[in-house]
Amino acid sequence: MSQPASKKEPTLFQASLPLLFLIIFLYLNVRFFKDTLSGSNQMALMLAAAIAGLVAYSTGVRWKEMETSIVRSISSAMPAILILFLIGALAGTWMLSGVVPTLIYYGLEILNPKIFLFASITVAALVSLATGSSWSTIATIGIALIGIGRTLGIPDGLVAGSIISGAYFGDKMSPLSDTTNLAPAMAGTDLFTHIRYMIITTWPSITLAMIAFLIIGFTLHYPVNHTEVSDVMAALKDTFCISPVLLIVPVILIYIIVRKVPAVPALLSGVLLGVIFALIFQPHVVRQVADTSGNYARIAWIASMKSMFGPVDIPTPSPIVTKLLATRGMAGMLNTIWLILSAMIFGGMMESGNFLIRITKSILSFVNNTTSLVTSTVVTCIFFNITASDQYISIVVPGRMFAKTYRKKGYKPELLSRTLEDAGTVTSVLIPWNTGGATQATVLGVPTLTYLPYAFFNLISPFMSIFIAAINYKIRRFNPDER
Repeated sequence: MSQPASKKEPTLFQASLPLLFLIIFLYLNVRFFKDTLSGSNQMALMLAAAIAGLVAYSTGVRWKEMETSIVRSISSAMPAILILFLIGALAGTWMLSGVVPTLIYYGLEILNPKIFLFASITVAALVSLATGSSWSTIATIGIALIGIGRTLGIPDGLVAGSIISGAYFGDKMSPLSDTTNLAPAMAGTDLFTHIRYMIITTWPSITLAMIAFLIIGFTLHYPVNHTEVSDVMAALKDTFCISPVLLIVPVILIYIIVRKVPAVPALLSGVLLGVIFALIFQPHVVRQVADTSGNYARIAWIASMKSMFGPVDIPTPSPIVTKLLATRGMAGMLNTIWLILSAMIFGGMMESGNFLIRITKSILSFVNNTTSLVTSTVVTCIFFNITASDQYISIVVPGRMFAKTYRKKGYKPELLSRTLEDAGTVTSVLIPWNTGGATQATVLGVPTLTYLPYAFFNLISPFMSIFIAAINYKIRRFNPDER
């Protein structure tokens, strides 16, 4: 095949065509497949990437450029993939060690169903604020809260929505968060100016979300079978050694993360702590999982490996508890990683043809005041979350694109950095094929579209950003001397 002679700028129609086909493919998948994560959405992204490649080729982009862009895009997702593998291993070892069962047991003992959703968003917010990581919060505290919610008869979507709302609020406001540091860096302001300015939009958003969960908790009736709850607690105590000592494991992990240890070594520490506590406190469970004879060293090795890499079913007196405690280890993350890789291929192909930049330029043509500028930024961030499938790209690219425009129009950079977080960080988890949405759906075992309507904080934040701009409340501008 001969290479095209010269490179041309794509038209808006050419740039939008792959995205249009992707939307059609995803719609057909939702209609015809029950489990879109197991392959259909991956194929939709790959087919859309092929269409993007054909269009890019027609505009003069060489295959080598496309390939380089795809490799670069996949490389940017490698930290997320490593974290996903470790989260799978963490879930397995924390189940084997009795950490998650202990959290569920004490949670059932103290939490009232009416305030459970409010308590979930509060706990997730505090832990994420302390650690600066929504992913670590959801993978640890979130898994336990999902288990408690299921036992209390509260729908998974509601519980997951409350956990995600709290976790992303804490992540957004924490000075330890990578996205909270990235947004001001892209906009050209400092970290604490950025955090203080975010309070204007973030606190009303989280307040509204908390009020919504309180109202739901007190108005909707979930038939809690107290006998069933007692049976679950009894099954947990019969199967595991339930002890407050096991809570040392999540406390240590939170401390490690607060000390700014990077995510991969921090999560690996959590995995190893889970193994150590399993061998000390749950030797009978370790023997069950290993399902073999021999000395304890051999049994310990087999059980530890099983809990980290593959599916583990821990038998209990209650079928409900047995199902609740089933884990899939690293292997359970493979479909999600496949989805992320497919999304990165699509994003890389779109980037190679400059399609994403072309679409964003057309959005900028509508900017004529504060509201339209903030709205354009919000739309662009969400657009990149949908097309590039990564929250970091949805902060970096719009940040680069809009920084000069904001300054040229006289706005201080913290307005841009706040908008990047209001729209880029928090909406990534609402897109099923985005690294955020795919990961949290897998970790919590709740499909993205199931929790999406209840992730109130994440849904409200972009609109709050636009609303504050529309009423012109505390919009910071340069004075003549500063300009």
